[in-house]
Amino acid sequence: MKSKAAILRQAPGKWQIEELELSEPGPTDVQIRIEAAGLCHSDDHFTTGDTPAEHYPLIGGHEGAGVVTAVGSDVRSVEVGDHVVTIFIPSCGKCRWCAAGMGNLCDEGARIMAPGGGKDAFNFHTSTGENVGQMALLGTFSQWTVVPEQSVIKISKDIPFTSACLLACGVPTGWGAATSATNVSAGDTVIVMGVGGIGINSVQGARHVGAAHVLAVDPEPLKRDTALTLGATEAFESIEAAAERAQQLTNGQGADSTLVSVGVLTSEMLAPAFGSIRKGGTLVLTSLGRYDEAGIPINLMELALFQKRIQGSLFGAQAPREVVPRLAALYQTGALKIDELVTRTYGLDQVNEAYEDMHGGKVVRAVIDMTH
Repeated sequence: MKSKAAILRQAPGKWQIEELELSEPGPTDVQIRIEAAGLCHSDDHFTTGDTPAEHYPLIGGHEGAGVVTAVGSDVRSVEVGDHVVTIFIPSCGKCRWCAAGMGNLCDEGARIMAPGGGKDAFNFHTSTGENVGQMALLGTFSQWTVVPEQSVIKISKDIPFTSACLLACGVPTGWGAATSATNVSAGDTVIVMGVGGIGINSVQGARHVGAAHVLAVDPEPLKRDTALTLGATEAFESIEAAAERAQQLTNGQGADSTLVSVGVLTSEMLAPAFGSIRKGGTLVLTSLGRYDEAGIPINLMELALFQKRIQGSLFGAQAPREVVPRLAALYQTGALKIDELVTRTYGLDQVNEAYEDMHGGKVVRAVIDMTH
């Protein structure tokens, strides 16, 4: 099978559209006709070199939704014709983490940086025979793809693909940062620093569980305005302004939690975010920084004596196979807004333009609407 895909050949670099050869699925693989793919900032980290790729060329994309077109002989959870979303962390259901309900930390997650499709062979090849890697075993910036069964979740057929693809990463990652990683409670004051594709869903999650004040922080007017329509009570350009407001609302204490979901995390951002939370408060980090950057410039005495907590959050600290169907159900009832997140859809050949619009603050979420 031939498939057009957006690939990266070097970093720093741009996505290039090429026609590739796609192998048939193996015994435990699923072939998917991708209908829509979200353009997450994590893929952009590969173009800048902030996150190194194990193999070039590499097909981008880990947020995908589509239709199952073929399955391997050992596949049992999906069948041809099913609608599915991809998940960038495979869930085996058997390791220590999956058994403990922490499928986001599944041991199979170690495979997502593998050069090919998570096994010795590669699923994609160029016309000249080059092996082509797949982002997180997926490669959803492709019209068709072949992925492990562990990397797909069946969804209802009445969910539009352009919304369903965001259930693959951005929606659960942001939602869970508020509802699981820090357990926002009714009446809380919460700061969400960065209200793009992930943070906008932290806003929704915080309000869903009853936060009294949700303070959105973003330098981009479009994102602040969108946050105000989806649950934020106030919006600010800087974390310093939001922290001051949080103190006004809490008799000088500060926010119960601050959730950081900026595009590229740097150590300098952490000090004001850490300072914005109260005694016993939690700072949740969902953002990625450069792989070679280390250091958290915070007051260590304040960390101990104020009993503050810094919490990392992967996939919203939730098990993908549990949370994706639950969020899909909330979307179907209207309790979770996803359609409203998609500012614009693009064709596959517009992937670089879409990322330029993201950097320019022109979109909250950009989605590739595939043509077949």
